Amino acid sequence: MTRDTDYALRALCFIAGCKGKIVSVSKLVRVLKVPQPFLRKLLQILSKKGILKSYKGNSGGFLLNNDPGNIFLVDLIKIFQGPFILNECFLKKHPCPNIKRCILRKKITRIEEYVLKKLKGITVSCLLKGD
Repeated sequence: MTRDTDYALRALCFIAGCKGKIVSVSKLVRVLKVPQPFLRKLLQILSKKGILKSYKGNSGGFLLNNDPGNIFLVDLIKIFQGPFILNECFLKKHPCPNIKRCILRKKITRIEEYVLKKLKGITVSCLLKGD
């Protein structure tokens, strides 16, 4: 996981734990110990993607737009890192002539499918419960 995904997940878990209360950026910065400009950028991305609602003004901040059980880690990975891929060929600039016969690629594809299946089961809600 990248730092962006990690911090976004931490922020979502904290906001979810506040049970429907609007959480200010300053509170998130204090609790998560993340630089404010960096965290603000992540929260704005999550808001644009429909995961958070943002509220402006003195009592402004962020609130979950979805149930924590419907916010999946795999979706956060896609937002901040792009598609989950383990089997990208090392020869990125040139197509590998063995791509259809590559034994390693087949094995890594199976691992990727397994990991993706497990990631799809991780939600903000299950992280809050410790599942």
